[in-house]
Amino acid sequence: MIAKEVVTKSGVNQLDLIAGCDVAYRGYSGCAAVALLSYPALEAVDVATAEGEVDFPYVPGLLAFRESPLILAALKKLKKRPHCLIADGHGIAHPRGAGLASHLGVLTGMPTIGCAKTRLVGDYTEPGLEKGDMSPLVLEGKSVGYVVRTRSRIKPLIVSPGHLIDAGTAAQIVLACSTSCRTPEPLRIAHIESRRGITSLQDSSRQ
Repeated sequence: MIAKEVVTKSGVNQLDLIAGCDVAYRGYSGCAAVALLSYPALEAVDVATAEGEVDFPYVPGLLAFRESPLILAALKKLKKRPHCLIADGHGIAHPRGAGLASHLGVLTGMPTIGCAKTRLVGDYTEPGLEKGDMSPLVLEGKSVGYVVRTRSRIKPLIVSPGHLIDAGTAAQIVLACSTSCRTPEPLRIAHIESRRGITSLQDSSRQ
C-alpha cells in the first residue's frame, strides 16, 4: 500500500532545512534522533529525540515497522519542519518498493531520501574511486537509485528516492551533505544523538 503512494518526482520546492534520522537500541528499548541542519551550510539548527519500547522484531526488509513510530515521534518535537529528510535505510531500492524512507515520506508528506550502507536489491557497476563518482542501481531494467561515492576510496552508499524526490536529486543532496565522513552530516549527527539518548536512558533505568 505504501509503495503505491510513493511519488518519485521531485517535490522539493525549498531546501533551507534538511534532517537526518537514526534509531539506537538497547534490548527492547529504542531511541530515535532527528538532527535538523541548515542547507547548504550544514549548521546545526535543532535535535529532537524520542524513546520508547520497541515491540516489533528485527526482520530484514521490514525495518520501517520497527523504527517509524519512534522517528515520527521525534519529528513532531522539532521546532521547524524539515524540507527534506534523509533516513538511514532504503527508499524504493527495496524488495517491496518501499523501505523506511518511503514509509516516512508517505506518512509525513515530506520529501525523503533513503541512504543505506548495504544493498538490498538491484545491480550496478562499481563507481569510480573518487568522491562524487556514482553509478545507477538498476532493478528489472529500471533505475531505483544510485550507488554514490561520498568519500574517495571509501565504500559507496546506496541512495534511493523515498518519496517526493527523484533519484538524481536524492544522490546530489546526499553528496552535498557529505563532508569529511562517508555518512552525510545529518545522518552522522542523528547517529551520535540516538546513541547518546539510548545510553542516557539505560543509565537512568539503573538509578
